Amino acid sequence: MFAESISQQKPLYSRRFFSRVEQPEGVWVYWHCKGHEDTSPVWDLGLGGLFVQTARPAAVGASVKVDFLVQEGQIRSLAVVRHVGPNGIGLKFSAMRDEGRQRLQELMQGFTSRVVVSRSCRNFREETDA
Repeated sequence: MFAESISQQKPLYSRRFFSRVEQPEGVWVYWHCKGHEDTSPVWDLGLGGLFVQTARPAAVGASVKVDFLVQEGQIRSLAVVRHVGPNGIGLKFSAMRDEGRQRLQELMQGFTSRVVVSRSCRNFREETDA
């Protein structure tokens, strides 16, 4: 019984190889898997995978085709369901063409630069108001 409770505990470290952008504004995906299909908002996004909001989850281990609905251009990927939660599914990218990976990197860089710009503008306003 004690061994079971230890094995069910989450590790204290992150197993992710890539950082993620939380709630990237305006990023949606169309995904389909074994008869399930949905258009879902992305809750977080990284070079290794994403979490999408959906009420129609696929099974853990299932293969999913993902098409990003973004202005940066066509980003398509194959992914595997790694986590099913009450609000959606966590997907790990399993295959993506080089062009798609490049566009995904550009998309993510855009989000990180917007965060930096907005923080620096806020700091500038705070300094000039003082």
